[in-house]
Amino acid sequence: MADDPAELTKKLLTEILDEEAVREINVRLWDGTYWPDDQPRRATLVLNHPGALRQMFLPGDEVSLAEAYLYNDFDIEGDIEAIFPVADRLSEKVKDTKWKLRLGKDLLRLPNRKSPRTARRGRARLRGRRHSVERDRQAISYHYDVSNEFYALWLDRRMVYSCAYFTSPDDDLDTAQEQKLEYICRKLRLRPGQRLLDIGCGWGGLVIYAAQHYGVEALGITLSRNQVEWANQRIAEAGLADRCRVEYLDYREVDEEEGFDRLVSVGMFEHVGEEMLEVYFRRAYRLLKPTGLFLNHAIARPATIPWTKGPTFSNTYVFPDGELISISTTLHVAEMVGFEVRDVESLREHYAMTLRHWVRRLEARHDEALKYVDEPTYRVWRLFMSGSAHGFTVGRHNVYQALLLKPGPNGESGLPLTRADLYRP
Repeated sequence: MADDPAELTKKLLTEILDEEAVREINVRLWDGTYWPDDQPRRATLVLNHPGALRQMFLPGDEVSLAEAYLYNDFDIEGDIEAIFPVADRLSEKVKDTKWKLRLGKDLLRLPNRKSPRTARRGRARLRGRRHSVERDRQAISYHYDVSNEFYALWLDRRMVYSCAYFTSPDDDLDTAQEQKLEYICRKLRLRPGQRLLDIGCGWGGLVIYAAQHYGVEALGITLSRNQVEWANQRIAEAGLADRCRVEYLDYREVDEEEGFDRLVSVGMFEHVGEEMLEVYFRRAYRLLKPTGLFLNHAIARPATIPWTKGPTFSNTYVFPDGELISISTTLHVAEMVGFEVRDVESLREHYAMTLRHWVRRLEARHDEALKYVDEPTYRVWRLFMSGSAHGFTVGRHNVYQALLLKPGPNGESGLPLTRADLYRP
């Protein structure tokens, strides 16, 4: 007699989800029934067909599980972030080989059916030598050239795609992002007439802010053509074209003899790669004038967590060739090329809050988002941003602002004795 897929699915769920999990989530089957009950939870896992669990767990890898969500074998209703603590505990259970083999035998008894794997964007397929200029162009375009209008739906009004800075949990996203821009400008001690280079400037939010509020001459560079077009249009609308511009350039292609008084990189460093750290910091050091400051704002992994080798959801669908490097490694290389480390600040909790704002705003505009991207692409961003929020919350990820100095010929820094100016009203 053939297995009843619904009963077998419920049996499997008792193996997969522990007591702590079912306090946070429940499951709705394709026939409308619930497991373990229909009482409200933070999130509901929706299995869209009798073979859903097989597609989710039988391949046994992160990418296949993510694809089962992207292509609608299952859905997640409610607070998607509630799923990730469950996934953390499950990743520990699968280390038990006997448990995994027993589970696999039951999964094989479910129907072998999956939703069609068709999407406008699909997996990243890069060509060429890893972290070459040409391959980096492909990687950046894959993530950032999706649609300016899509990003505009859920980013703040300045289109800042990096960690905001909250002085209160009640700050809205526009306020928190403006506070971040102001905080960076203060850390750099910007003054009128200085030349500022923004490496990986995104849609130009920081260069516009710095030119407007601090009177600097600002150059932003990015490898996203969509961002260049958007940023320069906003610069023209703001009447800043005489002292602010964005160009399509790699950091290795900037070679201005005049040099810059200040450098900043916010949310770009994750694309550099550990093997290119010395190249990156040497170029920054050469471009910076003596007593110049370089603020490097970057996501990092703790040194105790090894970098995952092989395919992951992130390097397959989100940030191909992206790497999270420990802050100790980053600062070591920066010092080796001549920089002096003047300040390091973690904004880990701020990034978790930022990501939750982005997820809520994206979810609220789901139907509008589908005018610019397809459903699998929408789900890529929903999944990776909510998963990242969880990662920052539990300390699996961190984000640091490192303020680096190129000392003057006699070791002078030109900096004040205290940080009081950073926190002035």
